Amino acid sequence: MLKGREKEQLRESLLAQGFDETRFTDLELRGDVRLQEWADLGYHADMEWLLKSIEKRLDPNLVLAGSCSAIVLGVNYLPSEKEARVQNRWAKYTLHKDYHDTILKGLKKAGSILEGQLALNRTDYRYYVDTGPVMERGWAAASGLGWQGKNGMLISREHGNWLLLGVILAKLEIEPDPPVRKKGDRVPELGALCGKCTRCIESCPTGAIPEPGFVDANRCISYQTIENKGVIPRELRAKIGTRIFGCDICLDVCPWNRFARSGRQILLSTRYDIVELDLLRILRMRIEEFREMFRKMPIKRLKLKGLLRNACIVAGNLKEFSDWIPNGSRFEDSDADWRRELKEALVILTTYEEAMVRPHAVWALYRLFGDEAREALHGARACEEDSATLEEYSYWNKG
Repeated sequence: MLKGREKEQLRESLLAQGFDETRFTDLELRGDVRLQEWADLGYHADMEWLLKSIEKRLDPNLVLAGSCSAIVLGVNYLPSEKEARVQNRWAKYTLHKDYHDTILKGLKKAGSILEGQLALNRTDYRYYVDTGPVMERGWAAASGLGWQGKNGMLISREHGNWLLLGVILAKLEIEPDPPVRKKGDRVPELGALCGKCTRCIESCPTGAIPEPGFVDANRCISYQTIENKGVIPRELRAKIGTRIFGCDICLDVCPWNRFARSGRQILLSTRYDIVELDLLRILRMRIEEFREMFRKMPIKRLKLKGLLRNACIVAGNLKEFSDWIPNGSRFEDSDADWRRELKEALVILTTYEEAMVRPHAVWALYRLFGDEAREALHGARACEEDSATLEEYSYWNKG
């Protein structure tokens, strides 16, 4: 078993690759593992790929036969700039180039360390960044990197809610680090250091946390704005508020964040410039600009049609001019110009070639302009054939 000075030398070598935290644990399942129950309740929404991986997630030997330890690596992604930290349109992790790519480089170097320092072969370990059939947060909690909060996310004493996780499964016995637990507890507990606090649950505008530790993806803003590839339910749109991609609400409200500071960001590449984008520019965006603006960023997963859909919803939720343009405006005299240009941009999107966008543009126009929208949309409605968009028109023209 690797322990003592050799274990600490491995930790130091891994931290030197740019990780903010390195912890070790064995692969024994601890605490209340309810993954199958969560799936049976339908909380996975349409993420069928997750269902197919449950068996592997619960038995790491199906991922790497003979594995006996997990090396859990954390990267702090809390933005270092105040404007990026407090904005509420983009989930904080999206303000960097895709972490799957940049952290992967660190994991590859970590693999080389395992080979050079401990004489492991390439077949003796396997690593993942948020994409493999592994229980990252469960092992992170078991290793003492943090504990699972009542929103199901990992909370760290030092980093708050702002850790991205990488995991290395290894055919190497490593002395486990102790987990975070309340005094007297034998195993890590959900909400171990949360006490009676339920801010994360109470703050969710869509009620996506029906009980501690369970997130219903069907109602989660992150799922709806990222994973959902179709029409976002009307009942949730107003509750999405200003969020174009992802959501940090249940993370932001956590009291443990008062201790968090930005990390070294060695394995991250910041893109804080997207905070400056105004919504009108996004609503007018074309494929060439989208590809250039979001190249190598997580937001590219949405594709342009997904970004336009989400921007329409955000547009329908904003009333004040100051909400549209973060840092001043080219519209100096009144809000008349921006409202006119906004209406024109949304009307164009009601005939957008991708049908998924159109009902959300119709929704935003009626939310913002009421009866004015009916006249502006007369021509678009006459040519519409998509059932979801026609249903949106019918909803706003009852009676």
